[in-house]
Amino acid sequence: MTKNLAQRNYYGKALAELAARRDDIVVLDADLAGSTKTSDFRKAAPERFVEVGIAEQNMIGIAAGLAASGKTAFASTFGVFASGRCWEQIRLAVAYPRLNVKIVATHCGISVGEDGASHQALEDMAIMRALPNMTVISPADAYEAYAATMAIADYKGPVYMRMGRAEFPTITEEGAAFEIGRAKVMREGSDVTLIGCGQMVSFCLDAADILAGEGISAEVINMATIKPLDADAVIASAKKTGCCVTAEEHSIIGGLGSAVAECLCSSVCVPLEMVGTKDTFGESGSPADLLAKYGLTASDIAAAARKSVSRKVKA
Repeated sequence: MTKNLAQRNYYGKALAELAARRDDIVVLDADLAGSTKTSDFRKAAPERFVEVGIAEQNMIGIAAGLAASGKTAFASTFGVFASGRCWEQIRLAVAYPRLNVKIVATHCGISVGEDGASHQALEDMAIMRALPNMTVISPADAYEAYAATMAIADYKGPVYMRMGRAEFPTITEEGAAFEIGRAKVMREGSDVTLIGCGQMVSFCLDAADILAGEGISAEVINMATIKPLDADAVIASAKKTGCCVTAEEHSIIGGLGSAVAECLCSSVCVPLEMVGTKDTFGESGSPADLLAKYGLTASDIAAAARKSVSRKVKA
């Protein structure tokens, strides 16, 4: 049964379990442990938790030092701070030496809501995706956030994982394993491919229902790993359906849409429409109102799918 759950709660749950299983895990936070839910790890293993205060750049430097000494370091804060304020430290102290630091950011996307533009990370995947050696992940729901946390704990190398603030529907199977770099087909289809990440995968499934009522068969892909992109999954589905739509709670510049476009332009030429924020900052408002205003709803995805289908070359 579908439940509305917050990804960050399941991130905290995973960290608490990792605390008991592995003594190499250390967790750092920048005065937001209650919000990022790293507080769950702090309760389980206080001797391996580092609270740096409002000093995000220092947090990354400390995490890099711990990783260089053999630890697996998780560093958490909000997405705008993790990707923006710490960028130089991540580039030189984490990505360049390819250290085992997992940067897990919460409060990403427009659905952060009332906190407004200053706290709505809409550029973070683009910023992190551009860095060599960096893996970028955007899980579809709380269950996948838990599974992805477990997976990146075992992965050797830098990772950036983004999560939302609000609760939203669970669409993956609880307990399912997460494989970095592997997309999942959530629904088979033949007329258009809908590729989503984060909570937009849920909206893609809703859009597929809308389209089915109009006689359009939509395939839905959960692209939880933005980098490395599962190019084989994109190409196979695009060849089958002949057109695509990407959906992300992020700018269409540099994120999932850009990654899929780069893949398609070098392999199979099909129409592609992108659903995401359009080169703009957000604003304060309720998550539902903001998702609607900025064109990030199931109806918007369905409209993009109709346009993509209409652009297909008729044989």
